Amino acid sequence: MKVLVLGDSYCPVSSLAPAFEGLPGHVVTLADVVDEPSWRPLSSSEQRIRELLGSPAQVIAALDGHEILVVQAAPVTDAVLEAGPELKLVCVARGGPVNVDVEAATARGIPVVTTPGKNATAVAELTMAMIIMLARRIPEGIRHVEGGGEVFVDNYEGAHWFGHDLAGHTLGIVGFGQIGRRVAVRARAFGMRVLAYDPFVSAADIRQGGAEPTDELDELLEASHHVSLHARATAQNRGLFGSHQFARMRTGACFINTARDILVDEDALDTSLRSGHLAGAALDIASPSPEGTRHRLLASPNVLLLPHVGGATFETLTNGGRMAVAEIERLARGEPLLNLADPGVLAISGRPG
Repeated sequence: MKVLVLGDSYCPVSSLAPAFEGLPGHVVTLADVVDEPSWRPLSSSEQRIRELLGSPAQVIAALDGHEILVVQAAPVTDAVLEAGPELKLVCVARGGPVNVDVEAATARGIPVVTTPGKNATAVAELTMAMIIMLARRIPEGIRHVEGGGEVFVDNYEGAHWFGHDLAGHTLGIVGFGQIGRRVAVRARAFGMRVLAYDPFVSAADIRQGGAEPTDELDELLEASHHVSLHARATAQNRGLFGSHQFARMRTGACFINTARDILVDEDALDTSLRSGHLAGAALDIASPSPEGTRHRLLASPNVLLLPHVGGATFETLTNGGRMAVAEIERLARGEPLLNLADPGVLAISGRPG
């Protein structure tokens, strides 16, 4: 089969290429789309997609009879699918196919697969780094030095920055998917007790993943020294952490979010930090500040904000390519696809489930 692999400025095709070198029996074309900041969605299909790089016109120009399309951020709209009547599969090398009109693909019987968990190790490792930094009050220390404060050389002067070991403390994980499970393994290696709350995961499964299940979120919040959020954002859990949840956390606890900003009421978090109820917070993603202004959460000294770098590792990009190749090989062998964005497409396409 003819396979078209389209990279972009975030995930260049050079990062995906090594995975496709081991794909015998297929003709693979590698190319990058170019950023088009001026592109604006016009059709209803274009308006259904987001978080994209390039434009549908670039993808259409590259299709040229390919049967399999692999993208990371390149847009796949109804016009793209219409221009590729030979398409048998669309692979999206990311956890969610937000840049693909899955509805249009399903209507044409074209399966769309994703690569969930490709960044799970990267995000779990960043989470542990954040927990350590908050426990040891690293954001405060960095601001002290960067603000012109003295760099001490005597151990006793470290009394200004007393923090905590992780061993013997409790980590509460909210959302026990691929990332949450990896965080649990790493936290236990630091000697932490690990609790987990996820209404969509059985207690037995949580225990097997190395954590103690809690029946209620409040139970986890009251018992944890650190609370780490790893829930998938949905319409139902928007603002999952608000005034009530922060109030139920123990005094001096720390909050970590490497999931999505819409899960957190930042007004409530800001209030809890300024009051001293929470000792610190670390967020890999937050709501944007007005241009040229400092984010308001940084007014609290022990807050760490990062520009959404959780999955930004070279290994994450390579993992996406490998997972896409595995799905292509399943298709070629006539086996069920593993990570279908819309399982209902099978009834239309007649492919194995």
